[in-house]
Amino acid sequence: MFNRGNRMLKQRNDAQSIRMPVITTFLILICVLVWVLYRETGEKPDSLSGLMKENLNSFRSSVKLDPTVEFRNGTDLIWQIPDSPKAILFLAHGCNGKAANFWDRSPKCPNCVGLPEERLIVLNALARRFAVLVVSSAERCWSFEEERLIVKDIIEWWVVKQKLQSLPLVALGASSGGYFVSVLATDLRFSSITIMIAEGLFDQMDIPKSYPPTLFVHMPKDKRRRVIIERYLTLLKGKGIDVAEIKCMEFALSPNLLADRIPGLDLATSVRLYNLFKEKGFIDTKGFMRNDGRAIKWKAALKEGEIILPDKSIVNHIQEEMNLAFAYHEMTSLQSEHIFNWFETHMS
Repeated sequence: MFNRGNRMLKQRNDAQSIRMPVITTFLILICVLVWVLYRETGEKPDSLSGLMKENLNSFRSSVKLDPTVEFRNGTDLIWQIPDSPKAILFLAHGCNGKAANFWDRSPKCPNCVGLPEERLIVLNALARRFAVLVVSSAERCWSFEEERLIVKDIIEWWVVKQKLQSLPLVALGASSGGYFVSVLATDLRFSSITIMIAEGLFDQMDIPKSYPPTLFVHMPKDKRRRVIIERYLTLLKGKGIDVAEIKCMEFALSPNLLADRIPGLDLATSVRLYNLFKEKGFIDTKGFMRNDGRAIKWKAALKEGEIILPDKSIVNHIQEEMNLAFAYHEMTSLQSEHIFNWFETHMS
């Protein structure tokens, strides 16, 4: 009897000893699967959490857009100086851009259009007490020879005119403007620069030891540009230049996002647009763009859906936010806090 009991106990223990590794292995497999799924989806947040989710109205109590428009050397320049400025920010737009994109339409600037990302960059700058100067390129995109000298002259003339010579000078350029700023930095003494959705022209110029600290703000979905930026980060770092990068990832649209970020677009229209994009398959079930906004025939769908916008110009604003959500190539204000922290930590 005692021996039989020992045999039964031994069999039970043997069964448990076999079962435990199986359970442990199963649990490990589950953990690995969860980790893989998180890794694959971790760069696609369901909302703007982790980014700087700014409501366009949040600045209105403390910062007002109040531009001054001038014409010099054959081009437009628009500027605004906050009370007690601590630095100067020169902004260079991308192809098809212009200075008027950075401020809202007003009696002082009747031709301004206030694209959402551009105007938010200006609002962030003013809130951080940066004087802002924007110059329009002579042609569709920036050129890198004579136009450099023209812009250099404009910036130096404006700084003296406004009696701001004692302030640090920084620059941010996007796309074509990013290439332009990368070269302009050899002509002007910037405390630091930010090159957005561009890799710069570092393989086409001599890089002096005095070249300013450089921040790359880019969208890794553009793989070709990402590889070049990685190479230039190494190149500049090897020359003793302080460099850093910010990677901008895609995010999901939400029913209220367009209303939050585009002045003049009401919540009801924003919700209708979101539902239309979902119905037409422009976004997936989670709200992520299936393609770049420029490649989607959403304007035709707008007419089919009989959605009337309060202002026809808002089409360009919607286009910009769709491009931004897809995160391939678009100006972005979402990383403004990091960008201005970069500027401030490199002021001299």
